[in-house]
Amino acid sequence: MNSRKVVFLFWSTLLVGSLTGGIVGSILNADRLLGGGFANFFWGAVWAIGISAAFSLIAQMGFFAYLTLHRFGLGIFKSVRLWNRIQVVIIAFVVFDLFYLRYAAFAESGESIWSYMIIPVLLLIYGIVIAALKAKATNRQAFIPAVFFIVVVTTIEWVPALTANDPKWLWIYFTPLLAANTWQLLILHRLTGTEKKA
Repeated sequence: MNSRKVVFLFWSTLLVGSLTGGIVGSILNADRLLGGGFANFFWGAVWAIGISAAFSLIAQMGFFAYLTLHRFGLGIFKSVRLWNRIQVVIIAFVVFDLFYLRYAAFAESGESIWSYMIIPVLLLIYGIVIAALKAKATNRQAFIPAVFFIVVVTTIEWVPALTANDPKWLWIYFTPLLAANTWQLLILHRLTGTEKKA
């Protein structure tokens, strides 16, 4: 992958994360943005896009960190199958922790654990769908790493918002991370020329 493609990946990921996060942030803050005239709406939208750009940069750092970790994992365990099994175990731990630790930390008396399971389960399903697309476009061995990246890496990047448990911030933070991570995962093989030949 040459420098032109790296630059394209950087700017396109920044754009995808910024726009998706900016749209969701503007919608979630619509009551404040629409109540103070055009200038208030404009600067509020600029703020939402700017904060989403920062989150998309975090997603890019996470992506390259995972690419490095994946190479280390393959080198240490000397087997794709063993490394994939280890990743599956980590995925299971992260999905469990994503609902159980939040439930333990934030649940009020009498509140059901089921409401805390919705986001982790939906994230896992989303990760499986994106991983299936990735595997179809490249090879079957890409499936588990893709699920791992979408579920585990996105969750790690999302931790600062998870500790606050503010629903609005959860989504303002999560949207650009997930959009940027999905984009990076699905565009990389096209940039590196490793897509499956027809």
